[in-house]
Amino acid sequence: MAAVSGLVRRPLREVSGLLKRRFHWTARAALQVTVRDAINQGMDEELERDEKVFLLGEEVAQYDGAYKVSRGLWKKYGDKRIIDTPISEMGFAGIAVGAAMAGLRPICEFMTFNFSMQAIDQVINSAAKTYYMSGGLQSVPIVFRGPNGASAGVAAQHSQCFAAWYGHCPGLKVVSPWNSEDAKGLIKSAIRDNNPVVVLENELMYGVPFEFPPEAQSKDFLIPIGKAKIERQGTHITVVSHSRPVGHCLEAAAVLSKEGVECEVINMRTIRPMDMETIEASVMKTNHLVTVEGGWPQFGVGAEICARIMEGPAFNFLDAPAVRVTGADVPMPYAKILEDNSIPQVKDIIFAIKKTLNI
Repeated sequence: MAAVSGLVRRPLREVSGLLKRRFHWTARAALQVTVRDAINQGMDEELERDEKVFLLGEEVAQYDGAYKVSRGLWKKYGDKRIIDTPISEMGFAGIAVGAAMAGLRPICEFMTFNFSMQAIDQVINSAAKTYYMSGGLQSVPIVFRGPNGASAGVAAQHSQCFAAWYGHCPGLKVVSPWNSEDAKGLIKSAIRDNNPVVVLENELMYGVPFEFPPEAQSKDFLIPIGKAKIERQGTHITVVSHSRPVGHCLEAAAVLSKEGVECEVINMRTIRPMDMETIEASVMKTNHLVTVEGGWPQFGVGAEICARIMEGPAFNFLDAPAVRVTGADVPMPYAKILEDNSIPQVKDIIFAIKKTLNI
């Protein structure tokens, strides 16, 4: 009571100064956004910005999407712009390609990219080749998007990575986001692009929250297609990856850092066109290379990176052969223990890095 009465007797200015000294402001917590919500936000902003943009696919409208990526868009934009389709990928992908040729900007969602095999003729022969075959007169501004790669417990027919499949084809642009920032910036750039763009998302990443920087919260935020990002600086070895395995690479880098090994981790973001300049510059600095991907090894993304390094100026800077970490060369098993051993784990990346560095 004596302390309180002492405060009461003091002039107001002194009391306020005393109170200010006793309170400390903490920094505002960084905004966390899931990959699912980042894609939703990006599509919402582009639908609002351009009335030519529309979304179609199985269960994208009234059900809010099989993975809730399109949640709320049907209620906001209605039946004409958020369209539920029959279970016929060849049919609705063809409708989307025709709409793009007629001047609209469709977003064609495949419930998973495994089902895009039903529509691959439309993606490759109708969408990817038309601009070239028309002598530049007919563009096809379309986005094909959906979950890609291994999920969990869905076996061989639902667990394959299409990065190498679509990255093989001229006429397509192919992007593969890892975190929320990637997801929003790349989906917006894909929608605005005048070429067909394949957006390879990952089902297991949809619910994962990431720090969302202030610039990513802007409606004008775009990530340029064809530009990789260095997620972690390092000096001993370059580790290149895309999609979900980027997180595994960062975990491996954190473990190895405690042992004195500093890994430079590159998030490719784009499969085609590939940002070889960033990869080459890193290899010239670290003199070692490991690639990591969830897809099969033969003719894979890592194989392409290794070939280009061998053919380019960075080859003479290598102190050891480049090493690939990939999915196992088998159809995905259903049993969990076999599934876990069929896709790259953190321990596999650490082993490959130590092998490359001979430690």
